[in-house]
Amino acid sequence: MRVTARGGTAVWLVVLALAQTAAFLVVWRYAVHAELGQWIDTVALTGNRIGQDRIDGPVNTVLNAMSVVSLLAVTAVIGFIALIRGRIALAVTATLLIVGANVTTQLLKYLLVRPDFGIDPERAAVGNSLPSGHTTVAAAVAVALVLVLPRKVRVVGAFLATAYAAVAGVATLSAGWHRPSDAVAAYLVVGVWAALAGVLLLITQREQAQVESTDAHRTAALVLGLGGLLAMGACALALAWLVDLPRVAPDELSRRPLFVGYTGSAAGIAGTMGVVMALVLISVHRLVPRHKG
Repeated sequence: MRVTARGGTAVWLVVLALAQTAAFLVVWRYAVHAELGQWIDTVALTGNRIGQDRIDGPVNTVLNAMSVVSLLAVTAVIGFIALIRGRIALAVTATLLIVGANVTTQLLKYLLVRPDFGIDPERAAVGNSLPSGHTTVAAAVAVALVLVLPRKVRVVGAFLATAYAAVAGVATLSAGWHRPSDAVAAYLVVGVWAALAGVLLLITQREQAQVESTDAHRTAALVLGLGGLLAMGACALALAWLVDLPRVAPDELSRRPLFVGYTGSAAGIAGTMGVVMALVLISVHRLVPRHKG
């Protein structure tokens, strides 16, 4: 890879990290520090009661599988995949991505403050819950796995990993563990760390590394990105419809607005993960070239 190409990729990754950081700040300010944002979040969370009895089993299965032991095991497997491919720097970087994203989430959850506007008194004592720890675990593992997988199975892995991380994010909402903004913020934290991990991979990359343009996963990235944007658009329409409703307590709303808030937010959660993974796929062939050189 020429130095100019590597420099351009580095600039792109820095822009991605800054853009996703800015998006995180917007989500945090609107969903946590704005009265309207808290109300919409609470409406979506209250809507999880609709049909909850039917999905309780699968939701609990997904969430309960995310333990410290399972995270350590999956991280070890991801590192092992990179090592058997002879990619020591990749193994270290993928591990740093998982650890860094999860530590960042826990620090943010502890440091950020959630003002009490009296909208959700049932959970007021809990305090801040943004970002979601469970969602961060799922998304970080998903992105790290895509980085270490060989190019021939990377696209299949990306779709499966995206689906898993999206289901995990929606599951935190369905179980009543987290508000929609918590899951979206978690994906953005992972997205920032993915960009930083990419910069680290470029720094450790050899000058003779060969990047094949045919290894770019443009179609898969387009499908994930476009699908994610469409889902986020559906979310925006649902939330815009909620904004026009009278600002009553979420418990007093009828079934329809609760359903719109819940399904719209679920679409937004899944869509965000799709876009984050699409951004990873756009650059991964440059970060993990076919020939190390």
